[in-house]
Amino acid sequence: MTHAHGAAGETAPAATDVVQPFQLDRSNLRGRIVRVGPTMDEILRRHAYPEPVAALLGQTITLAATLAAALKYEGIFTLQTKGDGPVRLMVADVTSVGDVRGYAQFDDDRLADVLASGAQPTLKALLGSGYLAFTVDQGEHTQRYQGIVELEGESLDDCVRHYFRQSEQLATGIAVGVGRSADGGWRGGAIMLQALPDEDSAGPVAKSSTLEDDWRRAMVLLGTCTVEELLDEGLPVNDLLYRLFHEERVRVYEPHGLRPSCRCSRERVQTVLRSIPRDELADMKTDEGVVAVTCEFCNSTYKFTEGDLDGVYG
Repeated sequence: MTHAHGAAGETAPAATDVVQPFQLDRSNLRGRIVRVGPTMDEILRRHAYPEPVAALLGQTITLAATLAAALKYEGIFTLQTKGDGPVRLMVADVTSVGDVRGYAQFDDDRLADVLASGAQPTLKALLGSGYLAFTVDQGEHTQRYQGIVELEGESLDDCVRHYFRQSEQLATGIAVGVGRSADGGWRGGAIMLQALPDEDSAGPVAKSSTLEDDWRRAMVLLGTCTVEELLDEGLPVNDLLYRLFHEERVRVYEPHGLRPSCRCSRERVQTVLRSIPRDELADMKTDEGVVAVTCEFCNSTYKFTEGDLDGVYG
């Protein structure tokens, strides 16, 4: 546990694919700064997503990593949108060890109609009406937690703020950005601030004028952060924190990494196939006569010949 500009010899967190927890001692706020680089790029490049879909899924991945980092859990945190728009589903999940994956489902024709105007499509135009869901799954012997909020606002981070304001009564500030680096790779970055619980608090922000002033000041500082700063791999995350919050006495904690990793496997697919009567697999057969199952997350395809299926159903 150190201040953002600490003693010489401290190990600096990686420039990308990193989650850096921190606290603002002056105003008693906790936060996370997240940078997602090659991890996001690998996830998005596995699919031929149109640019707006890739950007929106990139935001979902970045927000999932940011929100997951604010929780204490052993298992899987999932952020999901479901709507009646051209982009009907987006899913990103993060395990407690930092494995990340994500995918989107969309309607080509409806999306083409939205993009035909040439204007930047709004969140409403892409997702339509629906909901944003947060899920924490810690295994079969624990109760699964889920929070749901309507898709409202001009961005996904608007939806997240609305959720915390409505459901958690927890003051939450978020800055998030997604874009491409000079080499064309996808990058994401986010900072989230939340008020620490206070016994004298009455609602999202304590009624104490001092705490209200602290919150406003922190939000003004957070508001000065640009998307370019969030995504700048040449600007270490601790340097950005110091640039934004040095007057707030920013304290950083142990960072942890992120990496692209899918949990699919041939064995898992076999388990799924066993749950389907063999005579119902005809629709899944390719022209070569093999059953092909493609993972929606990583786009890996698992093929099973009739001989393989004999083993599966044997």
